Amino acid sequence: MTGTDTIGASMDRFLISGGTPLSGSVRIHGAKNSALKLMAASLLAEGSVCLRDVPRIADIRIMGQTLERLGCGVSFDDGCMRIEVPTEVGHEAPYELVRKMRASIVVLGPLLARHGHARVAMPGGCNIGSRKIDLHLKGLEKMGATISFDHGYLDAAGGLHGTDIALDWPSHGATENLVMAATLAKGTTVIENAARDPEIVDLAEFLSAMGAKINGAGTTTITIEGTQGLRAASEHTVIPDRLEAGTFLIAAAATRGDVLVENARADHLDIVLSKLADAGADIVAGRAGIRIAMTEQPRAVDFVTLPYPGFPTDLQPQMIVLCALGEGTSIATENVFENRFMFVDELVRMGADIRTEGHHAVIRGMTELEGAPVRAPDIRAGAALVIAALAASGTTELTGVEYIDRGYESFEAKLRALGADIRREPASEIAFA
Repeated sequence: MTGTDTIGASMDRFLISGGTPLSGSVRIHGAKNSALKLMAASLLAEGSVCLRDVPRIADIRIMGQTLERLGCGVSFDDGCMRIEVPTEVGHEAPYELVRKMRASIVVLGPLLARHGHARVAMPGGCNIGSRKIDLHLKGLEKMGATISFDHGYLDAAGGLHGTDIALDWPSHGATENLVMAATLAKGTTVIENAARDPEIVDLAEFLSAMGAKINGAGTTTITIEGTQGLRAASEHTVIPDRLEAGTFLIAAAATRGDVLVENARADHLDIVLSKLADAGADIVAGRAGIRIAMTEQPRAVDFVTLPYPGFPTDLQPQMIVLCALGEGTSIATENVFENRFMFVDELVRMGADIRTEGHHAVIRGMTELEGAPVRAPDIRAGAALVIAALAASGTTELTGVEYIDRGYESFEAKLRALGADIRREPASEIAFA
């Protein structure tokens, strides 16, 4: 990829001195989880695509490199990610890229649909649970694909045809992969128990601009009428990142600050805003974004993670931090990823009183956490530990910053603009027990 690269080094650390309420305004970028799928969808047609408001983060760079290995040109210019898709694209997504990011699996559907053959390495990414790709593969097989495993790679071949697919779980990744594959399949595909995430709707609008015939995106039943060919969508603006927005909203509440989160969409964050209000936050949503203010110690809040429109699993660690600073006892129930509580031990190092039992966490709130050396185990847990450090007394040394760089653009710079005392330093010689 060409253009200025703002991604931080993998051996960096954050030094954070807490105790200062966040104040001011911060603008939210386009959604990572949408941009990645739009990039994959561009493979469905020859031509040039301009994606606007794409975040400059590590995961986007990895997907861009994947597209380049498939023969595409990818560059940033004047706020536009330009993707040039040739007449013939490659069919193999290599291990050294796919292993870094599980979302790379979504190139499987577009490559198979367009060329009848795809070879994609088994995906990697954050270790927060099994996140199996069975639903992707079963759906493609029902559409006529033959899939085999060969030395760590998935080999898929065959012409696709429309069919009825009922997902066992409303997986957004499987829904996206199957919707993209179905756009060029022969006949009509109906996906039942489909994911309802706003990113699914964004993808469907992008595909519709390419000439796809899709109905029901954003509901549990999506119908796709296959076409013989698609055209490149000339330009598309990515929807705002509700997870980045939620992270800053929770950070403001945890530090008892007052922040306007610009470009945030309240209709994508209904249950999150409801829980923050239950915790005592004052929230005003308008055309400019969402303003949140917290003046007192948060109240205890119970919450349960579920597929959209339920409480997002990707905001669960951040919300646990808020509960750890609350008055009373909260219970968090994790129903999506079984390893999402891995970061709790790090939070306990900062003085939090949390006990996990299966997929429940019992959080006994306290007035203050303490700075400590901690390490981020994944993207969202890393953001949560930053929030904990911002609210804690003393200084926190946070390593594992490479995870945060995968999901948030200029995270520390945005926080500094809100008054946070946070800086990035090389951590190559730092080791924590």
